[in-house]
Amino acid sequence: MAEHIHPIFDSMLTKKEKESLLKQHGIVVWMTGLSGSGKSTLARGLERQLHNNGFLTKLLDGDNLRTGLNKDLGFSAEDRTENIRRVAETAKLFAECGVIVICSFVSPTQDIRAMARSIIGEKTFMEVLVEASYDTCAERDVKGLYKKALKGEIKNFTGLDAPFEKPVSPSLVVNTEKNKAEDCIQLLYHHVENRIVFK
Repeated sequence: MAEHIHPIFDSMLTKKEKESLLKQHGIVVWMTGLSGSGKSTLARGLERQLHNNGFLTKLLDGDNLRTGLNKDLGFSAEDRTENIRRVAETAKLFAECGVIVICSFVSPTQDIRAMARSIIGEKTFMEVLVEASYDTCAERDVKGLYKKALKGEIKNFTGLDAPFEKPVSPSLVVNTEKNKAEDCIQLLYHHVENRIVFK
């Protein structure tokens, strides 16, 4: 019951104090894009490079979380929203500890990403569009999802029979169709580095 909840946020160590210990600024890099656009590849590459340069990170990937924290959720509109809500709350907890959180989720609508942004906080949230055309993603079809969707085995598949709404003003756009993965990772790393270097 809500009346029995007594938060102690005001007496806990602050984000600034945690960042001082780690000597880095905690942010959430929210990577959005079609399935097969390269989100997971870039997320892993970014995580590896940050780690190699002495930064503490946490990668939150859609498929990984659906095997644990969100394994009770399906793919209805309500469950997809709840999936992102839980992810955002989890990302916020890590970022408040000064950790650099990399989130890799289709998160296809403006509303669902706005919810994540509102939970995490405007100053901490960095929206990155990982861009590739539907045809390119379908050709890659890394997980075999496009073939299943075309056969009607997957309903409300983003880009096919469910919309993907591009971010209006993302912090960064990374095009994996026109650029090599290594170049995209470097672009992403340098963009993130500007926000996390401790001064």
